[in-house]
Parts: sequence; C-alpha cells; structure tokens
Amino acid sequence: MFGAGAVGGHLAARLARGGAEVSVVARGAHLAAIRERGLRVEAKDGTLHAAVTASDDPAALGPQEMVLVTVKAPALPAVAAGIGPLLGAKTPVVFVMNGIPWWYFHKTGGGQEGRRLPRIDPDDAVWRAVGPGRAIGGVVYSACTVIAPGVVEVETDRNRLVLGEPDGRLTPRVESLAEVLRAGGFAIDVTADIRTAIWAKLALNLVSGPLSVLSGHATRDAFAEPACREAARVAQGEALAIAAALGCRPDVDPEKMLAQQGRLAHKASILQDLELGRPMEVAALFEAPLELARMAGVATPMLDLLVALARLRAKAAGLVGS
Repeated sequence: MFGAGAVGGHLAARLARGGAEVSVVARGAHLAAIRERGLRVEAKDGTLHAAVTASDDPAALGPQEMVLVTVKAPALPAVAAGIGPLLGAKTPVVFVMNGIPWWYFHKTGGGQEGRRLPRIDPDDAVWRAVGPGRAIGGVVYSACTVIAPGVVEVETDRNRLVLGEPDGRLTPRVESLAEVLRAGGFAIDVTADIRTAIWAKLALNLVSGPLSVLSGHATRDAFAEPACREAARVAQGEALAIAAALGCRPDVDPEKMLAQQGRLAHKASILQDLELGRPMEVAALFEAPLELARMAGVATPMLDLLVALARLRAKAAGLVGS
C-alpha cells in the first residue's frame, strides 16, 4: 500500500483481515505509530487491528505481488520517484485515487489513444516509472479520516471500491484483489467500464469539492443555502454532460445524488487538506475534467466559475502551484 492515510489505511486493514500479507509505505508520526501498535480502523462493523510491515523506504519492502497507490494526486511525482523497488516483472499497480487518472487515454482506441495529461503526470513521470500496462483503475466510496497516528475512523456504513482494467477486460489480477477485499468486509464491484465509474464519482467531486472549499463547510451545510444548492444542480448537469461527450453515461439520478450530498456531514477531503495546510488536488479533481470538457466541446460556465474561485482560494493558501 503506497500511502497509508485514511483510505490507504482502511484498505490495508481490510486486506489484512481478508488474509493478505500487507506492507505499507508511510511516514512521520503515522509510520511510527503503525510500527509500534499496528493499524487500527474504527469502522461501523467493528474495530479492525492490522499488524503490517511499514517503512518510509520502498526499497526496504522489496518487490510486491501487487501495489495499491492511495495517495492524492499532488503526491504522484513522489510515487514515480519511489515506486521502482516495489515492482517485479509483472506487478500490477492499482491507482485508487480521485479525479481523472494519468492513464485515462490508455487503451481507449480512437484519435485520443495514448494522450498524456501533463496536469496530472508532469513530464510523464508515472507513465515512464510504472507504465500504463500495469495500471488498474480504482474508484472508492469510503468517508474516512485519520483521527490519530495509526488510527483511521470510517464514517460510512457501506464502503465500496470499483475496480477495472483500462481496456475493459475482466482479468484474474483484478478478481484476485476483489476476492481478498471482499473477505475483509469491503464491497467490491468489478467493471468492464472503469471510466464511467470514474465519472460517476467525479460528478460528485466536481460539485461538492469547490462548494466545500469556498464555503468552508460540509456539503450538508453548504446545500442548506438555496443558491448553493441550485449552483450544485447546474454544475452537476455540466459534469454529466462532459462525461456523456466522452462516451460515459453514469447510471446516476441527479436529484438523488444531490439529496445524498445534502445529508453528508463529512467534510470533503479537499477541504480537509485546505484546513490542514496540505497540497490540494485542484488539478486532478477540477482542472483536468474541464480540460477534457474543452477537448470535447462542452460548455461549463458554472463549473468554470466554481473551479476558478476554488483555485484562487487554494492559491491564496499556498497549496497549489501557479
């Protein structure tokens, strides 16, 4: 597990519960606590304790059967620089991350095949270090937070991970991971259309993220304001229009999605990053989708405004590049 924060720590504990031998790349006080006491995950179905091997040096862990990357997008250059010692000749790498992934145009076919996304992967660092042939997509739904070093709290009753190959094949390497995670108590869907799964979550993140950053509140409180709720409705329509123009039609009910968001007391992870002074996922979550909108000829005036304001807020805090 490259990155053992909230989502990574939760998945690591589920893998261990499912019978896997788990190693994690972590750092700082979180690493020290995991080494001393193991991982503890406070979930709705009970407390999970996982004894895992932990290091801040991937070379100390050596080649792995499978690697899951659960860092946020600003940390991808560090992943590219450090992941090499974890990779054997056939080690797959599962990217469980929010936003548009660096491998998005791998195995799409058509005129965009192999297109690079420098906003997400500057200088093709991950493309070269990992290679798109190793990549597996992952979309996670799990509201969780690191509440103390080595301790993760999970707020959602049902935690779900969607897994899929970029080329749509249903492969043994994906099924093997799904089997272990299911045994650990995680709901797993394996899909032949991972890009549609990515857009299903992006339709949430593109709405809740900017509004959370701008308001400083969880979506439940932001959506209590009628003007914010209407802005969210318009922005969500624009997000789904981008997806449709790219051939993805998520099976979501926009009104139901807005209603669910309006009940969430959990702060969006990008707002947590702002409050804690951590680099924010502005490029992967906000700017890359709008770049694809321009490519597809889709007008997004509400998203353009919300994203521009959110980016200015992040820039003022010194948490995003120019």
